[in-house]
Amino acid sequence: MSAFKNMNLPNKLTIIRIIMVPLFMVSMMLTKNMQSEMIKLSLSIVSALLFLAAAVTDFIDGKIARKHNLVTSFGKFMDPLADKFMVIGALMAAIYVYDNLRLWLVIATAITVFRELAVSGIRLVAVTGENVVIAAAMPGKIKTFSQCIFVELLILEPIIFSTLGLDMLALYTPLTYVCMAVMVFFTIYSGMQYILAYKKYITI
Repeated sequence: MSAFKNMNLPNKLTIIRIIMVPLFMVSMMLTKNMQSEMIKLSLSIVSALLFLAAAVTDFIDGKIARKHNLVTSFGKFMDPLADKFMVIGALMAAIYVYDNLRLWLVIATAITVFRELAVSGIRLVAVTGENVVIAAAMPGKIKTFSQCIFVELLILEPIIFSTLGLDMLALYTPLTYVCMAVMVFFTIYSGMQYILAYKKYITI
């Protein structure tokens, strides 16, 4: 607790984001077997809001750190790691909840996990071998943004279209599929960008 109190604000927000991961995972998974549509709807909205709050902390912690000169090695390393916990946690919960999308979600999650392990491995080699902390690059930030939009659409698109009386769109969720494709593209592209930019840390 004392260590948390001594952290600067951006690093506190990063830790809070990590703590929020199991909260929205549980909230998402509870919707799976709920008989009451009202409770299911409420839990879905809570899940979307919790994930949105976690995503907002990702946006503002970096802004605050750069604006007030609070950038630290801890923040450079833990901020991207917190993003991984957030997105992979949401994807894992989604695999459990959304039966109709399970195959595509498994593929997207596998690609995401493989990319994150590869990039994290490069970061670990860089920081332990040469004490170099690799900060998140722009393609990686776009990747994270697209992942956050995808999770929000996944939860909210059926609700929004059902509310508007567009049952066919609520059933097939076309925006979710499109955003999933965009997310997978930037996940692969940003991963390749890191590998090519820091290939000197990869030994063969």
